[in-house]
Amino acid sequence: MRRSRTIQKLRNDELVRICGMGHYIPPYIRHAKKFGYDCIWLDLEHRAMETREIQALLAFFHLYDVDCMLRPPTLEKSRLYRYFEDGASGLMIPHVSTAEKAQQLVQAVKFPPLGDRGIDAAGLDADFSLPDHAAYTQEANRETFLVVQIETPEAVENANEIAAVEGVDGLFLGPGDLGIRISNQPKCGLTVEIARQKIADACQKHGKAWGQPAGTLELLQQLHAQGARLLAQGGDFQGVMKILEECSRNFDEVGGSS
Repeated sequence: MRRSRTIQKLRNDELVRICGMGHYIPPYIRHAKKFGYDCIWLDLEHRAMETREIQALLAFFHLYDVDCMLRPPTLEKSRLYRYFEDGASGLMIPHVSTAEKAQQLVQAVKFPPLGDRGIDAAGLDADFSLPDHAAYTQEANRETFLVVQIETPEAVENANEIAAVEGVDGLFLGPGDLGIRISNQPKCGLTVEIARQKIADACQKHGKAWGQPAGTLELLQQLHAQGARLLAQGGDFQGVMKILEECSRNFDEVGGSS
């Protein structure tokens, strides 16, 4: 089984470099590896891909030795662990607000004794090889990861209990969704900054990783100093916007603005 770069980095308390992807662009994976990224967050919550497209992309992740942290559009048990069978290194599940939901996810995607995942052992994750079941299930539990997103005031309140769930490998703050919910609950007394510290404290207590997206160098530095190791910056959508903006300025220089 392929070794997860993300898990290796976390075990050594090293920064995991993550970028985002939401479209079927196989060369993006190659260039992410070239520029030192360990992991690509494949967003299927807000983007749509056919099953065969996902399977094809996951083969490129293995080819270029980059982890895929897939954010799924479903919580259906068999579909979740099928992403692992097809080659994903990790799953990032949105809107996990309770320890009970976190435990349900562990049950869905981890093999016994941690969970209740069904076994196939004939997918890309097993090199299509039908390995010894005992060795395979142990390795799969060790080399795949589950990250849950903290995106509600309730989730922040329960961060300590969520981080304590065995089989949850990391917490990932969703500042956009959390910010919207905080603004609609002004009496909750919460800010994104307060939430971030609560998550950091909970993860430190229970030996779990945490992180969030970071749009600037300054925020990246701040989060890293605060203990975050799952840090995301850059993505295919932002890259398209940036290059088109730059090229448009070049056209302005040559022919004037349109």
